[in-house]
Amino acid sequence: MAALLLNAFIWGVSWWPFRWLNEHGLHSLWATAAIYLLAWLLVIARDPLATLAAMRNPALLALAGASGVTNACFNWGVATGDVVRVVLLFYLMPIWSVLFARVLLNEPIRLRSIGLVLLAVSGAVIVLWRPGAGMPLPESRADWLGLIGGVAFALTNILLRRLSARPSGALAGAMFAGGTIMPACVALGMGSGIGGASVPWPALASAGYAPLALLALGFVAANLALQYGAARLPARVTAVVMLSEVVFAAGSAVWLGGEVLTAQLVLGATLIIGTSLMSALQPR
Repeated sequence: MAALLLNAFIWGVSWWPFRWLNEHGLHSLWATAAIYLLAWLLVIARDPLATLAAMRNPALLALAGASGVTNACFNWGVATGDVVRVVLLFYLMPIWSVLFARVLLNEPIRLRSIGLVLLAVSGAVIVLWRPGAGMPLPESRADWLGLIGGVAFALTNILLRRLSARPSGALAGAMFAGGTIMPACVALGMGSGIGGASVPWPALASAGYAPLALLALGFVAANLALQYGAARLPARVTAVVMLSEVVFAAGSAVWLGGEVLTAQLVLGATLIIGTSLMSALQPR
C-alpha cells in the first residue's frame, strides 16, 4: 500500500514541477515527451522487441495513442490551470469507463452503473456551475484538457484489460512510446500555430536540467511503485488507494499554489470521488 501511496503522491504533486518547468522555458508538453522518452528507452533496453511489437500491432498502437493523450492532456492541464478542477474533471472516469466497457468489452450497462454515472455527472455540474453563466461546461482550456485526459485514461484502462494477454514489455513499450510521441506531436502542431495556441520551442536554461531529470526519475519510480503495489493487492484496493491522488493534488494546490477550496468545489469533489470509490468497490 505504501508503494501505491507513493505513486499517488508523485502524480498528485507533479503539477508543481511541471508548472516550474513551464515558467522556465520548457512547456509541459515537451517536458512530458522528455520524461517518457527516458522511460521508453529503459523499456527498449530491457526488451528491444517491445517497441517493434507495438509498432506492428493496431491494438497496441491504439493503446499508445490513448496513453499519450492521457499524459499530454493531464500534464498540460495541471501545469496551466486550476489544479483541483482539472484533477476532478479527470476523475470523471467512471462515466467513460462504462461506455468504453460496453463498446469494447461487450459488458452490459447495469442499473448500478447508470446510477454511478448520474452521480458523477452531478458532481461535475456542481464543480462547473457558475451563476448566470448558462450551461455548466468546462470554461477554460485546462478544464477541457482535464476532461479529455480522463476520457483517454478510461480508454487506456479498458484497452489494458482487453490486451491483458499481451506481454507486459509490449504494453509498457506502447504506453511509453505514446507518452513520448503524442505530446511531442501536439507541441509541434501547436508551435506551428495549429489550434490557436502557441507552444514555444524548448528553451530550458541549464539550471532546469536537474529538476527535469529528478521529475523523470520520479515518474519512473511512480511507475515501478504502481507495478509493485498493484501486483500484491486486490484490484479494488488498488483503485481505492489511487484516489488519494486527489487529496495530494488538492492539498498541494492549496499549500503551494494558493488555490482556495470552496464549499461548492468540496461538494462536487465529494460526489465525484464517491462515484469513483463506489465504482472501484462494486462487485464484478
